[in-house]
Amino acid sequence: MDFSPGLSYFFGHLGKAFLDPGSHASLFSLVGAFFIALVVLAARRYKKGRRIRLKALLRALFPKRIVMSKSSFADLGYFYFNLFLFGIIFSWALLSYEMVSHGAANLLTATFGPRPPTALPALASRALITVMLFLAYELGYWLNHYLSHRIPFLWEFHKVHHSATVLTPLTNFRVHPVYMCIFLNILAVFIGTANGAGDYIFGQTTHQYVLSENNIILVFFIYLYVHLQHTQIWISFIGWLGHLFMSPAHHQIHHSRNPAHFNKNLGSCLALWDWMFGTLYVPAAEREKLEFGVEPDRPHAHTIRGELLAPFGRAARLLKNAIDRRSPAAALPAPEQKRA
Repeated sequence: MDFSPGLSYFFGHLGKAFLDPGSHASLFSLVGAFFIALVVLAARRYKKGRRIRLKALLRALFPKRIVMSKSSFADLGYFYFNLFLFGIIFSWALLSYEMVSHGAANLLTATFGPRPPTALPALASRALITVMLFLAYELGYWLNHYLSHRIPFLWEFHKVHHSATVLTPLTNFRVHPVYMCIFLNILAVFIGTANGAGDYIFGQTTHQYVLSENNIILVFFIYLYVHLQHTQIWISFIGWLGHLFMSPAHHQIHHSRNPAHFNKNLGSCLALWDWMFGTLYVPAAEREKLEFGVEPDRPHAHTIRGELLAPFGRAARLLKNAIDRRSPAAALPAPEQKRA
């Protein structure tokens, strides 16, 4: 039996995930996050007058309770699933970004008439479309996240991400495939519409600046602090910075089990949309005591049965109850029981 095609697929995907500099899981960005966290912890120890020892810093970065937790091992499983299997199983469910983009550009042309090509230099038009698409990504991310928290049916699938009782960079991949399908379709609508609008405004097809097919601004934030959002390292932005950017502490607040933190900080890299729509919680400069997870002690937590299969049953029950409440029969009074 020839295993070479399977091995090629496995190592190809693994290499693309870890070695492409613009990948969400690139080793370059992970190493960058590691050194940023190392510098932050060393600076805090220095400020307190404590000795800076590499062994102590590594223990703080990789505490045994996190590394060896069931939640962390489950994160590894989700990483494998989303890296190798998701695209094969669910790619058919995705809208085409290009299709939405062409449709938006054609609609604008039919409505307002064609526009001549822009006189702006290519550097300026490409920079503008890069910013437009990044803001569209952030808005689509926020809306999908908002709906996933507010609509009970969608929450059953998004709750998988919040079931993590400890946070690691791999927690970013701890997402249910149904949630991911909805998310990618919403992104296709928002980014495709923004790209079509940009093509119409500039009067020609205009390409954004990318690194490994990802928006260069998004890649910048991935290298800067996105990996640190799913860690125990408290790095908070306060003041005006905390109203514009989603610091690691912002997202750790989002995962908190404290009801005061529920449905807050729904953005990815930016806090801008949260600020505009009233879902922003700016964390304090000093660490707040947080606990993570949703019903962490329930049976089958961090298992395929509990996190991949059970959401279908819970969501189906919610849907059935909603249908039953809306049915004409539900509005009729219950029949009186006959007396003996």
